[in-house]
Amino acid sequence: MKELIMIRYGELSTKGKNKRNFVSTLARNIREALSAYPDITLDQQHDFMFLTLNGAPQDEVLEGLSKVFGIQSFSPAIELERDFDLLKEAAVKLVTAELAKRPVATFKVATSRSDHHFAMDTNDINQGLGGFLAEEFPELAVQMKKPDLTVRVKVREQNFLISSEWINGAGGLPVGTSANAVLMLSGGIDSPVAGYLAMKRGIRITAVHFASPPYTSPQALEKAKSLTEKLTKFGGLINFVEVPFTETQEAIKEHVNPAYLMTITRRMMMRISDELRKQYNGLAIVNGESIGQVASQTLESMFAINEVTSTPIIRPVVAMDKLEIIDISKKIDTFDLSIQPFEDCCTVFAPPSPKTRPKMSEIEYFESRLDIDGLVQRAVEGAMKEQIMPGSRNKTEEAFLDLL
Repeated sequence: MKELIMIRYGELSTKGKNKRNFVSTLARNIREALSAYPDITLDQQHDFMFLTLNGAPQDEVLEGLSKVFGIQSFSPAIELERDFDLLKEAAVKLVTAELAKRPVATFKVATSRSDHHFAMDTNDINQGLGGFLAEEFPELAVQMKKPDLTVRVKVREQNFLISSEWINGAGGLPVGTSANAVLMLSGGIDSPVAGYLAMKRGIRITAVHFASPPYTSPQALEKAKSLTEKLTKFGGLINFVEVPFTETQEAIKEHVNPAYLMTITRRMMMRISDELRKQYNGLAIVNGESIGQVASQTLESMFAINEVTSTPIIRPVVAMDKLEIIDISKKIDTFDLSIQPFEDCCTVFAPPSPKTRPKMSEIEYFESRLDIDGLVQRAVEGAMKEQIMPGSRNKTEEAFLDLL
C-alpha cells in the first residue's frame, strides 16, 4: 500500500488543446507551493495528478494544496494491489481515521472503474465492501443519499485507489496560464485582495511597491514584502519591485496645488508602473481601487488617472464594498498584516481636501511644472527587484511582527 494525494483539475478539463499547458503550469505551481518538501514526487495523468508524500507531513501538504489555483478538489488516497482483501483492510483504515476526526453516523461505498476487465463490477464492489464495513462498524448505517462518509474506490488497470475525504480546492486557473501583469501593491487591505483575485484567473503578477524614505519607514517596506509572500502561496514565485518615489513626491509637493497632490501622485505611479510592465512582459496593470472608498477612487478621478496610459487597468475589487474586501483579506490571511500602522507613500502626503472631480486643464498645468519624463526614468532605473517564494520570508515576517 502507498499513501498519496489525488488532485482533480476542475475547470482545466474544458481547455481542449491547451489542457496540457494548463496542467504543466499547475504542476509547476504545486512544486513551488510545496518547495519546502523536495522529496514529494508528482505524477501527471489525463484527468488527475498524484502526489506521493515520501515522508512529507500530510496535513501541511494538504494546507499548501488548498491555496493553489487550478485545483478543483483533492483527496488523500491509498494505492494498493487489485486484491479485494487488501481493499477491505485499507477501507477499515480510512473509516477508522475518519471516526477519530469527526462524528459519522452514515456511510456508503462509491466505485468507479477505468478498467472494465476486472472480475468484480461496481455493484459487486459497492455491495461487498459496504457489507463488510457495516459488519466492522455496526454503529454506522448505510445511506445512499448524502451520507456522512463516502468511501470512494477507483478500479484502475494496475491497482485500486481508495479515499474517503473530498477537499475543495481554490478553483480558478493556474497562475501563469493567462498573461503577466503588474500589481500596484501598497500596504493596505485592498491591493493584496486585488492581486489574489487576478491570480485566480491565471494572471502572473509582479508586485510593484512605491517607497518614499524617509517619509515611509523600513517597516512599511517589509510589510509590503510580507504581503507579497502571502500571495505566493496561491501561485508560487512573485517578483517584488521596490520603486524609489521620494524625489517624485517631493517634486509634486513643491509644484502642485494640495488639492491635486493625490491625482498627480497616482498619475505618476501609473506611468512608472506602465514602464515596469513593459520590462516584465505584462499586458495589464492591476490595482485595488474600489469606487467611492477614497477621493482618488471616484469615476472622475479614475478617468483622469487612466489618461496617462492605454494599457488595460484591471480593478478586481472595484464594485465591492469594504466589508466584502475585508472578508476576502481574512480568508487569504493578509488582513492582520494590512492593518498594521505603517503608512505608505499615498497616505504620508495625503492632502486634507483632495480633489474628487479633477479637471484635465488643471492637471496639465501642474504637470507642466514637473520633469515628468526624467522623474519616471530615474524611478524606473532605481527600482530594485527581489524574488519572493512561498515561505521565504517566514523568519523576516516573525521579526517584523515583533516590532509591532
